[in-house]
Amino acid sequence: MFAMQYSHRLPAAHDMGAIRQRAASKGPHWDAWPGLECKAFVLQEKGRHGAEGNLYASVYLWQEPAAAAAFLASEAFQGVIDSFGRPAVETWLPLDACRGPAFDRPARALYREELPLSDRGAAALRDGALAAGAALPGREDVLAAWVVADLQRWTLLRFSLSAEALEARAGSLGYEVLYLARPGLERLP
Repeated sequence: MFAMQYSHRLPAAHDMGAIRQRAASKGPHWDAWPGLECKAFVLQEKGRHGAEGNLYASVYLWQEPAAAAAFLASEAFQGVIDSFGRPAVETWLPLDACRGPAFDRPARALYREELPLSDRGAAALRDGALAAGAALPGREDVLAAWVVADLQRWTLLRFSLSAEALEARAGSLGYEVLYLARPGLERLP
């Protein structure tokens, strides 16, 4: 698997309704995208749920790096560049991914949590592979969770999709899910 995210900071006065409409119109095109596990169209809106500004982002979980590379070389990604400029694309190595008890419910929120990575090198990465499932016990709202290694900063990130409305959570970046394309998500254990 392969994971990535790019984000667009938007002016405080930006029409967020237009962003919601963009996600609603573009989202269904991703429902059968080759090599995609899932793509979340997400939003942070200034003054809501602790957001300091407006942000529109796309978070991806791919079956393999080649599928991500094909997208980044496609006309679809050129459309992103034409609309918002060329974004910095964060990329990560997934260590673990799993479905949660709310898998069949619509996604309403996505949380991105940074997890400490000890100085134990490879052993810490192996332990990190167990961290996706750690988001599930007692969390009936989770559709899916995945943990990725950020090898540039030597940290782990855990993403969890929730069926509940976005809420501010200490230690997590929260995003409102505008649309979730999930053509391969059912393959997760």
